[in-house]
Amino acid sequence: MNSTTPNLQRQFGSDNYSGICPEAWKALEEANKGHTPGYGDDPWTDRATNLIRDIFETNCEVFFVFNGTAANSLALASLCQSYHSILCHEIAHVETDECGAPEFFSNGTKVLLLRGENGKIDPAEIEKMVHRRIDIHYPKPRAVSVTQGTEVGTVYSISELKGIWSKCKSLGLRMHMDGARFANAVASLGVKPREITWEVGVDVLCFGGTKNGTHVGDAVVFFNRELAREFDYRCKQAGQLASKMRFLAAPWVGMLENGAWLRHASHANAMAQLLHDSIKDCPDVKILFPRQANSVFAELPPHVINGLRERGWKFYTFIGRGGCRFMCSWDTMPADVNAFVSDMKALLAVKSAGTAEVDPKFYGRK
Repeated sequence: MNSTTPNLQRQFGSDNYSGICPEAWKALEEANKGHTPGYGDDPWTDRATNLIRDIFETNCEVFFVFNGTAANSLALASLCQSYHSILCHEIAHVETDECGAPEFFSNGTKVLLLRGENGKIDPAEIEKMVHRRIDIHYPKPRAVSVTQGTEVGTVYSISELKGIWSKCKSLGLRMHMDGARFANAVASLGVKPREITWEVGVDVLCFGGTKNGTHVGDAVVFFNRELAREFDYRCKQAGQLASKMRFLAAPWVGMLENGAWLRHASHANAMAQLLHDSIKDCPDVKILFPRQANSVFAELPPHVINGLRERGWKFYTFIGRGGCRFMCSWDTMPADVNAFVSDMKALLAVKSAGTAEVDPKFYGRK
């Protein structure tokens, strides 16, 4: 492969790069037959909603929106007033990659940052932040946002989530979960979805579909139904009420009815494990975080990064100089991993003639 030919091969830049999985595509085709009422008053939205209730084993409220930014921002806005604050990890997606949308849609709710190893919130940090200031001149903490799996590919265990819930409960805080890769977390832990959501105190989950094989659309799942009051109005005002809602909902039917969502997530995780095992012992490669979901984070020599770019491989470098994220998708195949690793090892075998710098245009990620 070279950069001058059309790049149709599977990549490691993002699970957003992948197409629509067969199950979601088939459901979309079925939904495209004939006429049906709009704005969610259709059988596909009803079926998808009930399937979500089934997999979580509870009577939750479900809303479909176009993307994760809207899901997270509107959900957090429903938990807070403008004079409140949201607590999240310092590298959480709602902080680093939502362009201020949580603050915007909540009319100014402030995001406060917490520390913790491997992208996970340290529960002790929650209490420190809440008690940092309690005067009326400071935004009052009201919600904690947890990313599952995290921005660095790690996954909160049941016990870790219970630790966060314990702090939230004692301090009167709501608990939000950014689940853009929730399916990968469930597959990684081998648990029931309820065990890492409402059973550990999650009030609202933003359940991602696009990274797992749908074309567009996330589900906002309220386990605390009272907090969902008038959320439909928030969606409408924010331009998130789809007139042809069935095309957001139908892929969820295809994904959930026969367990495709977990099969695809498990496969993506397995491909990440294959990649991890193939490079972890390579000289000059440093694995940066534990491999727990569908990504591998590694530090590579700059000449290797640039060489992989020149060979047409796409991936993001954003964790300091040399830090790379390699993301596997529902359609990543062992042959893709092997081809990538082969190129990496060939470049590792060649010593850099000098100090090569990573092209700055490749920094950042989605």
